[in-house]
Amino acid sequence: MFSKALARVPRRWVCTSSKPWYITTPIFYPNAIPHIGHLYSLVTADIFARYQTLKNPSRPVCFVTGTDEHGLKIQKAALDKGLFPKEFCDAISQQFRKLANEADVNFTKFIRTSEEAHYTSVEHIWRQLDRLGLIYKGSYSGWYSITDECFYTEGQVLHIAEDGNTPARTISKETGATVEYSSETNYMFRLSEFREALLQHYTSNPNSVVPQSHHARLVSLLQSPLEDISISRPRSRLSWGIPVPNDSEHTVYVWFDALISYLTGIGYPWPDSGMSKGWPVDMQVIGKDIVRFHTIYLPAVLLALGLPLQRQILAHAHWTSSQKKMSKSLGNTTDPFQAIEEFGIDSIRYYLAKVGGRFQDDVGQYWSHVQLAKHDKELQTILGNLFMRITSPAIASRMASASSDIHNETFVPLHQASKALPSLVSSHMDRVNVADALEAVVDVLKLANKCLTDAVPWKSSPEVARASYDSCLEALRVSGICLQPFIPRVAAELLDALGVSSVERSWNHGHTGSLGNVVSGVRLFRSKS
Repeated sequence: MFSKALARVPRRWVCTSSKPWYITTPIFYPNAIPHIGHLYSLVTADIFARYQTLKNPSRPVCFVTGTDEHGLKIQKAALDKGLFPKEFCDAISQQFRKLANEADVNFTKFIRTSEEAHYTSVEHIWRQLDRLGLIYKGSYSGWYSITDECFYTEGQVLHIAEDGNTPARTISKETGATVEYSSETNYMFRLSEFREALLQHYTSNPNSVVPQSHHARLVSLLQSPLEDISISRPRSRLSWGIPVPNDSEHTVYVWFDALISYLTGIGYPWPDSGMSKGWPVDMQVIGKDIVRFHTIYLPAVLLALGLPLQRQILAHAHWTSSQKKMSKSLGNTTDPFQAIEEFGIDSIRYYLAKVGGRFQDDVGQYWSHVQLAKHDKELQTILGNLFMRITSPAIASRMASASSDIHNETFVPLHQASKALPSLVSSHMDRVNVADALEAVVDVLKLANKCLTDAVPWKSSPEVARASYDSCLEALRVSGICLQPFIPRVAAELLDALGVSSVERSWNHGHTGSLGNVVSGVRLFRSKS
């Protein structure tokens, strides 16, 4: 029997320069082509990954994304298309990889759970858990959701009475998916052994799950006993998946299989301590509907293996359409490829970060073509037009040849805001608030536009024209550095146009960098047809 002594809060592993900063997205389920919700997760993770690279250029970033390719939904979707599951996954997985590439998502590893390396990792962990006495065979009954591919307990479902022509049904409280009562013999994992250790961990680490509302619900949930969970399905019901070691009649449960991918992604099982590979993961970006799997199931497995838990889990809200979560099963998704083609990826990233970067809830986080167009125009106005205005011949022909130490008082607030910007953006990012971080840059750009308009440099003295030029270009330089995590393509074009050296674009250079030969008249945004 498993010893409770092993169910301890994990040891703390000290971060060293040899450990990469490790971030993951959800491992996406490719039963249909990707939608905006997938792009949102990818872009959110990429913003944090790029920010870390800029803050600590000497520390590598390990960024894993990929596709979770097993399970009943894949098996059924492939059958409907007349394809073998692997053929079906090959095609759809490629679409997810394509989306990441077109979105300028700088991942370092794209994992597929149908790969041999992942089979090896899952089998290795299964055998370890089995040796520890944490896996047993037993009869399992519960409410099963085909959509979510998981069991729910009685307390996790809602029974809805018949209403007119709508028949009675039972749904998951967490996701709203329909569930049916099912009983079968499966392999079980002794999740119940880990409640106290998990509770102690989350109580001691209040920032380990954000937003805080998810952390509070998790701590509340862990006050009550945890039930053991099923980690296999009969092969007769689910043939597309990893066979249970030493039992060909059972298939490893898709969620157990998928969660291990975060270890597979950095080479587990490791020949050494795993530190040089990147574990523990520093940030996991997930949707709020899969919090339970990442904050309870995966950590319990990690505890059993003697591995440290994830340092932080960001559970973001959902993008909605007609006040409903965007979902392949509901058919209310938006094609991200079409949106990128129409607006360009930086405008999409800007919209996703500015509207969806607080991660609190779904309210106001609805996908709207009108709102996207509005944000696209805003970005072009405050950034693209500012650069065109300040580098125009009307100002260049009037300004003094050299800068003066005496600045027009109009630009004092802009100098102060530009100087404070990198630290302000960092403070928001470190608190996992992407929207306010981006808003801080937007505020500086708006201030620069206002100062330029108030100074009227195309009609003022050469000294005022020069002060306008120097102040606005410095605001653009600092803003360009701070915008790199959010809109990397346009930020790079801006810094190129400002003549900023490629070795002076890290976060610290927001305070200490310099301009080069400025190229006037550069259009940072493509014209819309």
